[in-house]
Amino acid sequence: MENNSSNLQQTPLATPNTRRAVENFAVSGCPVHPALVQALAEVKWAAAKANQRAGLLDEKTAGAICAAAREVASGGLADQFIVDALQGGAGTSTNMNMNEVLANRAIELLGGHNGDYRLVDPLSHVNLSQSTNDTYPTALRVAAIRLVLALSETMAELQNTLQEKETQFAGVLKLGRTEMQDAVPVTLGQEFGAFAEAVARDRWRLYKVEERLRQVNLGGTAVGTGLNASRNYIYHVVEELRDITGLGLARAENLLDLTQNADVFAEVSGLVKAAAVNQAKIAGDLMLMASGPAGGLAEINLPPRQMGSSIMPGKVNPVIPEMVTQVAWQVMGADLVITQACASGRLELNSYLPVVAHNLLHGLEMLAKTTRRFAHLCITGITANEARCRRWLEESGALATALVPYIGYHRAAELVEEAQRRNKTIKELALEYQLINEEEWEAITAPGQLTRPGIAGKRGDGSLLLPRR
Repeated sequence: MENNSSNLQQTPLATPNTRRAVENFAVSGCPVHPALVQALAEVKWAAAKANQRAGLLDEKTAGAICAAAREVASGGLADQFIVDALQGGAGTSTNMNMNEVLANRAIELLGGHNGDYRLVDPLSHVNLSQSTNDTYPTALRVAAIRLVLALSETMAELQNTLQEKETQFAGVLKLGRTEMQDAVPVTLGQEFGAFAEAVARDRWRLYKVEERLRQVNLGGTAVGTGLNASRNYIYHVVEELRDITGLGLARAENLLDLTQNADVFAEVSGLVKAAAVNQAKIAGDLMLMASGPAGGLAEINLPPRQMGSSIMPGKVNPVIPEMVTQVAWQVMGADLVITQACASGRLELNSYLPVVAHNLLHGLEMLAKTTRRFAHLCITGITANEARCRRWLEESGALATALVPYIGYHRAAELVEEAQRRNKTIKELALEYQLINEEEWEAITAPGQLTRPGIAGKRGDGSLLLPRR
């Protein structure tokens, strides 16, 4: 291993466990997520410091391990982590890959040669007082916390962008729709406000679930009992990790619980899925409202991002909402894998954490990137087609609902039927039969009247604008 450039497979004496893992698990072509590599390096860094404080490592050896771990945590030696993400052994191969990389880098820093484990041994020194079963889950929690917080931040961006559109479109009256059929009026701003509320819930849920990721089982070693770890080490190691990461981590009261149970990852995944569900719903609604432009609803205009067809000139597709939808489906599918994996732990350990880590961390990262692009490449540039919105509203029978308090349900239903038969609007028929005059119609169908609780056109004193007919 020379300055982050050599391949571990070419140094067999230095990396026997890593080489064997590469041979066994070359299946997906996906490496371990960089956030997990960073977090695991920080765990090793904290362990070395705690072992030194406990008198188990001398200052020179601990210092070299800490320096190597700090380098990896900063993104160095990334090409040395070559084990496939989908591996058996509950993450042991990733743990050993880290142990061997750090040992060899520490040996280099001490002036030795790779593989001379008399100076720094992967197991006796780097893995001292640890097990894969407490270091890997702890690293996964640290990585997940960071990505959850990053996703929550992008959710805030999306929420703010939607709220800006809520204000911008507050006066745009349009046809509401239920079950893909005409319904009572809403404003375009109200629709975007509802989108914003859904995203706000996702943001809050993700922000709060981060608290449950803070408890770690570091110090529990193999099954949570802490065998082969000194009390002094156990007392200090989480404190060291907290200082290194800047996260509010705490040692779990019951280390066996966190060693064998992975339900918190299923919980986080479920909330990420819920966020994906809401984004898919919003994306679908936007594509429908922007459909056309000549042969669809065309109530809004999405910003044109790129050429839409290699054969149809001028065609522009809703590529950002389509991308959002596909990512949402990917996250939903990953949640099923995570759910199954978390349910499949047996007795004192869940051996399927590698597939949990792969799907959870990639899902968090992917949805965060998607959310930011959704906000800035799509939502920000949306404009309203007010004329089209008004047209669909006036040509529908939905406005008859506002007349029900004045002319009764049955007479209003007759107007709807006749309007469809004669290809006329509700307004035209209401005026034709002198059920209402122009001034009264405008008062009843004002956006502020049609889109709030109560009877449209009701006076401030509570009386109806018109006598019942």
